[in-house]
Amino acid sequence: MENLGAGRHGDGNGLYLVVDPSGARRWIVRVTVKGQKNKMGAPLRTDFGLGGADLVTLNQARDRALEYRRMAQQGLNPRFNAKREIPTFEDVAQQVHLARMPTWKNAKHGQQWINTLRDYAFPKIGRMPIDSINQPEVLMCLSPIWTEKHETAKQLAQRIKTVLDVARSKGFRSGENPVTAIKDAQVLPKVKAKPKHHKAMRWQELPTFYADLKSRDAMSANALRFTCLTGSRTNEVLGMRWDEIDFDQQLWSCPEDRMKTGEEHRVPLTSEMLSILEPLRVLQSEYVFEGQKRHRPLSNMSMLMLLRRMDAEGITVHGFRSTFRDWAAEVASAPREIAEMSLSHRVGTNVERAYARSDLLDKRRMLMNEWSNFLVGGV
Repeated sequence: MENLGAGRHGDGNGLYLVVDPSGARRWIVRVTVKGQKNKMGAPLRTDFGLGGADLVTLNQARDRALEYRRMAQQGLNPRFNAKREIPTFEDVAQQVHLARMPTWKNAKHGQQWINTLRDYAFPKIGRMPIDSINQPEVLMCLSPIWTEKHETAKQLAQRIKTVLDVARSKGFRSGENPVTAIKDAQVLPKVKAKPKHHKAMRWQELPTFYADLKSRDAMSANALRFTCLTGSRTNEVLGMRWDEIDFDQQLWSCPEDRMKTGEEHRVPLTSEMLSILEPLRVLQSEYVFEGQKRHRPLSNMSMLMLLRRMDAEGITVHGFRSTFRDWAAEVASAPREIAEMSLSHRVGTNVERAYARSDLLDKRRMLMNEWSNFLVGGV
């Protein structure tokens, strides 16, 4: 059934699977209502939708089609007399999640999408029929976390809206989306988001800290040194594999699926960075910074726990990116686009980026060499 092309495909007794050019599939049944005529005086023959094929199985469609034919034989118009099986909110949400799995940036993002609904929506409205969910039900989910976890609440609202929109497109709902109505009516209070900054070490203190770090043999120390040198994010460093490194070109290419921007990022490798990587090659691990389990990376908490053991009170791993950025501006006087690209930040508008195809690798290599020299020698 999944391989059928666009068009109507009959199952018998008036039941059809309709495949749209887009690939969407839905069931319909054609019945003739006994004793009723159309405008031309001919027997009233009508098509009725039975739901999308991703939510309604073949057996369910056959049962509903039989119900519609029986009503039609009794002179009852199914449009006004049929009782449709309405899926629950959780049913539709799970189908949306499965349908969109190929579009997620990575598996983690896809899991986060359904987890938000699982934690905050399913306990309250998960078992409710999708057509019975309106503003009060949506507010039951959003209100408890609207101010305390505002970013999560906004994500939850968007995901509930998506599920309800999909349900409407499949004929299970009608009218305005209640999430949109709540937003337009400003039912929930305005919450002023407070920017959260990762506490960063002053660049003047970093050479002394780096010397202490270099004296340690732990794998977490190697990873944190590499993170400080490259200005990379934690997941980018800990997920690094050997096939991403070109020792001849002295280059690390972090693939798009691990980048926040969704674009591959090339990092020029300095001699100090290579001095960290070279000794680790003998381990022959799948990951550069192997954790306690063979062929598995260090945990996300490993570098943060090391900072605590070093009494770097309140300092975060992510904060070293800010340290590099401050140094680049105050000491190196690096052009903004060079410093920002070194941190894998997008620079300029979409139009500007479309024309600026270069990632300024050579200029960034010069800046990263200067940064490495500063960390090692304080100059």
